[in-house]
Amino acid sequence: MYFYTKFPLNMYAIIDCNSFYASCERAFDPSLIDKPLAILSNNDGCVISRSKEVKALGIPMGAPLFKYKTLIAEKNIQIRSSNYSLYGDMSERVMKLLEDFSPEVEVYSIDEAFVKLPYSENYQVVGLHIKQYIYQRTGIPVSIGIAPTKALSKAANNIAKKFPEQTQGCHVIDSEEKRIKMLKWLPVKAIWGIGVGNTKRLENKNVHTAYEFTQLADDWVKRNMSIIGLRLKKDLEGKPTIQLEESVVHKKAIATTRSFEFTFSDRENLKERIVTFASRCAEKLRGQNSSCNVIMVFLRSDRNKHNNVYVRSKRVLTLPYATNSTLIINQYALKALADIYKPGIAYKRAGVILTGLVDTNALQLDLFQNENPKHKKLMAAMDALNGKYGVQKIKMGNQDLQRTWKMRQAYLSPEYTTKFKDIIVLNCATI
Repeated sequence: MYFYTKFPLNMYAIIDCNSFYASCERAFDPSLIDKPLAILSNNDGCVISRSKEVKALGIPMGAPLFKYKTLIAEKNIQIRSSNYSLYGDMSERVMKLLEDFSPEVEVYSIDEAFVKLPYSENYQVVGLHIKQYIYQRTGIPVSIGIAPTKALSKAANNIAKKFPEQTQGCHVIDSEEKRIKMLKWLPVKAIWGIGVGNTKRLENKNVHTAYEFTQLADDWVKRNMSIIGLRLKKDLEGKPTIQLEESVVHKKAIATTRSFEFTFSDRENLKERIVTFASRCAEKLRGQNSSCNVIMVFLRSDRNKHNNVYVRSKRVLTLPYATNSTLIINQYALKALADIYKPGIAYKRAGVILTGLVDTNALQLDLFQNENPKHKKLMAAMDALNGKYGVQKIKMGNQDLQRTWKMRQAYLSPEYTTKFKDIIVLNCATI
């Protein structure tokens, strides 16, 4: 079996922020440290992030807040509304700090990144230094896995998080003995990149651990799990096969969906909301330099009104050409709304989803139908003004100029790093 007998020229590290949303809150409010802390979703509906103390109390991910209010009060669980401005800014700071250790950083998610580390004689020391470096500068604790491949580093990170006291939050796989021991410990469902379907497929073949997975024939893996599964197998064998992503990965779909503060039955209020949602989607689309080919609009009535029939309706439209123009996207969003709107229904939720995304710089032009070239300059001017003076300062004419959508955030903490009025003020007493 191939494996590095000496340290390779480069090792992969995965840096994973521990309970990231909760850690961001604790970084600016130390009174929350070591206390059970849960972060809520949009409109304070359900739990989307939990500290280890909350996990120990048995509150599951996605738990509806109203079902656990008694337990929250009994156990003195601290709750906070999602503060995405704070979390996004803190994530950017962590990722920027990682560039001090290597120019090759792949941001994998808001709280994870792969780093290709240069050669070192002691990667455990390097990992612990990264942990301390990030914590001192951001207050965010991280767990680190280091190994010769990305898949092995993810597995090493699992060990670092599972056994924090023994590993000090950093585990290095640097020998064949450690690799085999880890693979025999890791269940197939916990392998990075193995989904539910492949897990069932492997378990039906009596494969229950990562080690047993690596013992399968390459032909079988390729035939049943595609070339991606084969690359994963090679990575777990210690052969670097899955490389860092060099290009920026854009979203494959962009959505804006919201619950209304009140139910709406009239067409005009719904038109205003749909245009607002579509405009926001178009702005996100331009932000990643993409255009869309398909738009979907949906409406939902209030499922909690038991006396009324619950109504769900949607309409999907294919655009005549790919676009990111707010004008065109709004036009087709309103057309979709007209198709599904029914008078007399009390609607509580709506959304706009853009799919079929393509790079704006690589659009396939049509001989007869293409976007008005003036739209590009107009959208650029709108985005520039909104970027300078605030989101939605410039709106479309069929939007309510006095109305801004605001989530229910009864437990929202200050935006410490992104609003001047929320910057922490230190009162220094004179001696």
